Amino acid sequence: MQDSVRTMSASELGDAYRSGLLSPVDVAAELLDTIPQVNAEINAFCVVDPDTTMAAARQSAARYAASTPIGPLDGVPVSIKDLLVTEGWPTLRGSLTLSPDIQRSDVDAPAVARLREAGAVPLGKVTTPEFGWKGVTDSPRTGITRNPWSTDRTSGGSSGGSAAALAAGLGPLSVGTDGGGSIRIPAAFCGVVGLKPTLGRVPMYPPSPFAPVAHVGPMTRSVVDCALLLDVISGFDSRDWSAGPTPQPVAPEIIAGARGLDGIRVAYSPDLGYGVNDAAVQSNTEAAVGVLRDLGATVDEVDIGWDDPVWAYHTAWFAGAAAVVGALDPALRDRVDPKLLAALERHRDFSAADYVDATALRMAMGTQMGALHEEYDVLVTPSMPSVAFEAGVDVPAGSSSQDWTSWTPYSYPFNLTGQPAITVPSGFAQDPLLPTGIQIVGARHDDATVLRVAAAYESVANVGTLADADFRRKSAHLNESRDGS
Repeated sequence: MQDSVRTMSASELGDAYRSGLLSPVDVAAELLDTIPQVNAEINAFCVVDPDTTMAAARQSAARYAASTPIGPLDGVPVSIKDLLVTEGWPTLRGSLTLSPDIQRSDVDAPAVARLREAGAVPLGKVTTPEFGWKGVTDSPRTGITRNPWSTDRTSGGSSGGSAAALAAGLGPLSVGTDGGGSIRIPAAFCGVVGLKPTLGRVPMYPPSPFAPVAHVGPMTRSVVDCALLLDVISGFDSRDWSAGPTPQPVAPEIIAGARGLDGIRVAYSPDLGYGVNDAAVQSNTEAAVGVLRDLGATVDEVDIGWDDPVWAYHTAWFAGAAAVVGALDPALRDRVDPKLLAALERHRDFSAADYVDATALRMAMGTQMGALHEEYDVLVTPSMPSVAFEAGVDVPAGSSSQDWTSWTPYSYPFNLTGQPAITVPSGFAQDPLLPTGIQIVGARHDDATVLRVAAAYESVANVGTLADADFRRKSAHLNESRDGS
């Protein structure tokens, strides 16, 4: 496959299909040929089913031949995180406690079903840590997923397979989940775009044990593609208690909208009051805020006034993790990730009163953010305080805690509040070349403004993702290493 095809966006692929320049069959076949080669370096895919993928591609090609494509994602390859059930494929959640035969699903998660209805081509399932429990992607079942920018570094997690696949050019779209940053952490580490939508905008089924903080969302290489994918997977589903009514589409406005930000009010917090940033992260974030000012936005640095709410997040998160592990056959417990068991041991003394207190703090934070968004359209922070660290460990060297939350201070608070939050690339740190990102947070149900600001920034920031010249250099280096091995 030509590099120009591997770097094409979903919207560009759709244009090429309609013009006859490309066929969904050719694109799917080339990606299927490429996945084994690249996956040997990064370990992003855990299920690849060429028969299913090619059948969907042929059906799409027939629709284009008849001038009857279903929509903008018809024929576009998409990968699915292996926490989302997918008809005909096993959903093993990175765990050796689950059997491929028993876990082969006869139903699609709502987001997967809507992708099929939109004509997207399912490319395969991508890796997750066991049950999606932490902020890096390694598991007893699939091993370590690595960062395409530097394969000795983590891809982040828990949607690390999605981010790594996108950054490596293995399809333009992926669907991830985010219970504490699991879309935004790996997207920032791998230099792609990831949106945690408003809680319930994208329905989830079967229910997640992490339901109070768990979201499903789009991961892409551009904000326009993010909006296109969000529109397809959003909408009411009666099986999800948190699902709201089907929202108005956002992609048409993002595609056609002006890129200026006149009238947009931006609150900027470099650290939420308790984070500490690497120098490159801080520099790139300040430069990104300057870009927003240049686009016409009014920017004020604000003090959110928060103490770190990690205790409340831990109460919700590890209660869900304990429920998952507690439901397993005790005979299988020795197959569970030992680090997950150790984390549960550290966080086993929560009481019902603690859960009530955590819920109260969560509600207070949501009220506070609601008040902030009466004055400001979006809040901007760094996505992560550092670049990707060593692969195969849960926390970077020198971390103050064994918990993954110790190095993700800007992500989990907005799972507590349920707000939409996107990460877009903000630049790079050097030696090795690694991406940084900025996070744009909006009022609940105002995903459209988050995407509008992100699209405006992306249009002029010129930091690039896969199509960036620096990535092509890095990709060429990977190919040379592979050919010489």
